[in-house]
Amino acid sequence: MRVTFMGGTETVTGSRFLVESENARILVDCGLFQGYKWLRERNWQAPLFDIDGIDAVVLSHAHLDHSGYIPRLYHLGYRGPVYCQHATLDLCGLLLPDSGFIQEEDARFFHRHHLSKHAKPEPLYDRETAEKSLTLFKSVDFGEVFTVGDMKIHIQPVGHLLGAGSVIIEADGKRIGFSGDVGRQDDLFMYPPKPLPELDLLVLESTYGNRRHETGDPWEQLAMVVNETAAKGGVLLVPSFTVGRAQLMQHMLVTLMAEKRIPQLSIFLDSPMAIDASHIYKRHASQHRLSEGQCQWMCQGVTYTRGVEESRALEEIRYPHIIIAGSGMLTGGRILHHMKRLMANHRTTLLFTGFQAGGTRGSHLVNGAESVKIHGEYIPCKARVAVLDGLSGHGDYLEIADWLKQSALKPGTRIQLVHGEPEASDAMRLYLKDHTSYEVSVAQYHQILRV
Repeated sequence: MRVTFMGGTETVTGSRFLVESENARILVDCGLFQGYKWLRERNWQAPLFDIDGIDAVVLSHAHLDHSGYIPRLYHLGYRGPVYCQHATLDLCGLLLPDSGFIQEEDARFFHRHHLSKHAKPEPLYDRETAEKSLTLFKSVDFGEVFTVGDMKIHIQPVGHLLGAGSVIIEADGKRIGFSGDVGRQDDLFMYPPKPLPELDLLVLESTYGNRRHETGDPWEQLAMVVNETAAKGGVLLVPSFTVGRAQLMQHMLVTLMAEKRIPQLSIFLDSPMAIDASHIYKRHASQHRLSEGQCQWMCQGVTYTRGVEESRALEEIRYPHIIIAGSGMLTGGRILHHMKRLMANHRTTLLFTGFQAGGTRGSHLVNGAESVKIHGEYIPCKARVAVLDGLSGHGDYLEIADWLKQSALKPGTRIQLVHGEPEASDAMRLYLKDHTSYEVSVAQYHQILRV
């Protein structure tokens, strides 16, 4: 087999890996590049592969940096199957049309306010195209073997998110694994990742390759932030990934209120997609740690604001409250509108709960930026910027090393590190080189590897 790395290298976004055997060619993951402009511009460039030659796409999970390029592929003429786990299909049914809608809205906004160098800015794809692309999806169970040409493929659970899995491919007498985003052993929401089988090559994420997760109590951290914000009479703004993190924040906040560790504040989930995703979590209860009752309680303890007018009505609230809205890295969504009116207020707290990719507004603010550009205007940040440690859905380098030890990998197994910033990937390479017997390298953009 041959693997070509077409994304997810030297960055945490744009995961795309072309796998070729004697008589089949598949794309493992089909993600959007996000963050720095030079990365985002890759989304507009012609694909590095022949679309007509692709027999299938296989998704590790639903997050847009792994799935968000599929509508663009559809727009360019791809009509082959897209294989994924059942919950991934449900989540992509929300994420992809929403991504198209946001791009349409952004294009209209930039056109209306003359903020683009183009006479008529266009979206990468629109909602209609995203919805059409969903007709290509074919969902499978975890562990169910399906074939593409001479390839035998299955997806095994890896924690991290509903439907998330490692993709295992067998062909030409070899077996390759793509880790996808690897979850954590003690995740508050998801079950731990399943150990890997024996492999000839593992393509492994390295998002947290150079840092450990904090060992503090995230419940106590969240309670402290809420109490301090409420005491100031401020608003707690939580930019949140609408799938996974938004549901976890709902669960934690309603639980803390029930335990009387924080005051009874109004919680608004200002994201139609996150609202629908919360119901998907109820449908796929076997994949996560919450009971059906906890899922029900989580949803009942939060006010959902679906419509634009309901979202705008939040501007009239003068008492302390909590707003959870997408997107998690501040790359778009309703959170930007709340930031424009609240970020200059010193009583506001902006609470980040997940990884911030380089070049995003979230990354700028976490690293101390005094202002960020939103809709063509620089908005000063007088708000308190806080980071809630310990909630990441990604295993850090020690947790992933432990997962590898639990797996059936033999000494000398080849590992290619992807999905990490350069410093993180190289730090993880050095750690695995010094503490394991695997043959570890960092994958390069457009590198070709024969197995």
